[in-house]
Amino acid sequence: MIRLIIIVLFLVIFIIFSIPMLFIEWVLSKINRRAADLSSLRIVQWAFKVIIFLSGVKLTVIGEEHVPKDVPVLYVPNHQSYFDIILTYARCPRLTGYVAKDVMAKVPILSHWMKRLYCLFLNRSDIKEGLKTILKGIEQIKGGVSMCIFPEGTRNKHPEEMMPFKEGSLKMAEKTGCPIIPVAISNSADIFENHFPKVRACHVILQYGEPIHISELNKEQKKFLGVYTREQIQEMLDTHKVLL
Repeated sequence: MIRLIIIVLFLVIFIIFSIPMLFIEWVLSKINRRAADLSSLRIVQWAFKVIIFLSGVKLTVIGEEHVPKDVPVLYVPNHQSYFDIILTYARCPRLTGYVAKDVMAKVPILSHWMKRLYCLFLNRSDIKEGLKTILKGIEQIKGGVSMCIFPEGTRNKHPEEMMPFKEGSLKMAEKTGCPIIPVAISNSADIFENHFPKVRACHVILQYGEPIHISELNKEQKKFLGVYTREQIQEMLDTHKVLL
């Protein structure tokens, strides 16, 4: 419980001090939007790195060289834990927006930071609103912002096998032609969810697969892009078993 208490205290302090920072970032955005965007990105990444340190996670990162730094991409990770966002976002080399549940839009302060960082809020029960969110994501990728979406749709409580991918989740890559970066995360649920409410030090593996360029896939792979991407992630997850 001590780790959880320390992390919560850090978050409270960060949120309090981030209120004036948000105002400063807003003013800066009126002068130089890109500088403000990068500043916001680094501030949040710093906070996430502190949380990772406080949680005691031993993080093994594999294949980070596969992530292009000169073009926007669509990150597609498996999803086991709330910490998946913290672990992956802390390492994004460029502006990246995450697709999150629409309930997150109601969280004070946090939602403001998420909006500053191009995050989108998805209403899964409203197809029309969900389509608008995906279209906004397409627009952001075309504008040079990478996106990240968890195609399982929710946290998987049985990490031994991923849930089916929602095909619509990859439309942002299909419509923009941006590379898909498959991301495999192993053992992240053991930080918190497996023994709630305790936060425990553990070993987590984060692996980035080779970019998937849709134009280079065959007809069958393009037709079932979600299945193909899921297979790439599962292959990586299978190799992690001997490393944990």
